[in-house]
Amino acid sequence: MTDKQLTPLLPDFLEASRIVKDIIASMTDPSKSSLADNLRSLGVKVGGRDLQSAARPLKMDFPIQSVVEGRFISTRQGETFVSEQTYPSTYCHGLTPLRAGVPLLTVAQWARDARLTTLPLDSFAFLDIETSGLAGGTGTYAFLVGVGRFEGEQFRLAQFFMRDPSEEAALLEGLIDFLAPCAALVTFNGKAFDAPLLVTRYSLHSIPIPFKDFAHLDLLPLARRLWRDRLPSRALKYIEENVLGAPRTADEVPGYEIPYLYFDYLRTGDAAPLKGVFYHNAMDVVALAALMNHMATILHDPFDGHVQHGLDFISLAKLFEDLDRREEAACLYERGLQAGLSKADFGAAVQRLSALQRRRGDLESATALWQQAAAEGHVYAHVELAKHYEHHNRNIAEALKWTLSAVGLVGSLDIPRYEIRHWMEELDHRKKRLQKKSQK
Repeated sequence: MTDKQLTPLLPDFLEASRIVKDIIASMTDPSKSSLADNLRSLGVKVGGRDLQSAARPLKMDFPIQSVVEGRFISTRQGETFVSEQTYPSTYCHGLTPLRAGVPLLTVAQWARDARLTTLPLDSFAFLDIETSGLAGGTGTYAFLVGVGRFEGEQFRLAQFFMRDPSEEAALLEGLIDFLAPCAALVTFNGKAFDAPLLVTRYSLHSIPIPFKDFAHLDLLPLARRLWRDRLPSRALKYIEENVLGAPRTADEVPGYEIPYLYFDYLRTGDAAPLKGVFYHNAMDVVALAALMNHMATILHDPFDGHVQHGLDFISLAKLFEDLDRREEAACLYERGLQAGLSKADFGAAVQRLSALQRRRGDLESATALWQQAAAEGHVYAHVELAKHYEHHNRNIAEALKWTLSAVGLVGSLDIPRYEIRHWMEELDHRKKRLQKKSQK
């Protein structure tokens, strides 16, 4: 730049130099104006109040209280917004009432937490969060926390909302007060996501974690055990629609859109699109209560009519078998086999049931099941019959007959080569041993 071009800028340069000198002087001389005053003179926002105001959106045509019915509550950490609803005792989420009418004995046995059998239902808190992202870590906020609990015959739902990141501590304090009467937490994937994220947020603010000593029932692993063979998805919304019979309305928003909607709200101050987020969160919490009731019901008495699908009976049988409740498991396998299954599912169920019956010492039932499966063309059943006649009946001729029939069956099946090789190696070894025994 030429001298002529620099001359008009000289006053501004000198003024800036003066301010910088004053700032340096203020650091060593208390009599000078403060650092904050000088920073303000340069147009820099300083202090929590100025930063909060600078972050506040310019457009406030639709604040959250004009979009969602709620109120502001005061906490030890400031003010937070909460929206509340109550559901009467007659309310059903789809086909299922919210309030569990049976004890949680089998649920507690599966969860390996005996506290679930002794706690009153009013001490259970049903919790779901909406976050600014799915990665977790210290940079992820829980901007909406939905939590429900039973109060008498009613189900009370509260949704704590963070209008601005500066209100996070107030939201966490409000949640503490709501959870105060509770001693158990019910979530869906909450052990892996919701609870650890909230623990991080409480720790960052040095606030005691309200659910630290709670019993925690995560329904996602149990949902996978019960419906992974029948349903293509075990997402809460999918189970809600296909198990509880409760489809959502047009107010629903996809979960993957929720972080973007919140960021748009922080940028514009327009809360109108968040109405669908509140609906999504509310339905998740209500679905948790209904789902726990449904699970408790079918595990308490699987034969009372609430289970309709054959594969659901088989899944329950596997679960009861793992709990070492073998007699109930055998009955469930038999009920599932009577309900109509595909050939592959039928064969797998018969295989498990026959193995269970053998462990129970009921060889007569196991043999009948193997013969039924063999007639359906299942190789394993031929092999099991060969083992049975060789080792238990000492009938080598009958054992050799079933072995040879298995060889012929493997050769006719359209199965992968590695599977053919597996069966043929085993059968060839068995055939040679039986032929030697028959010669003796």
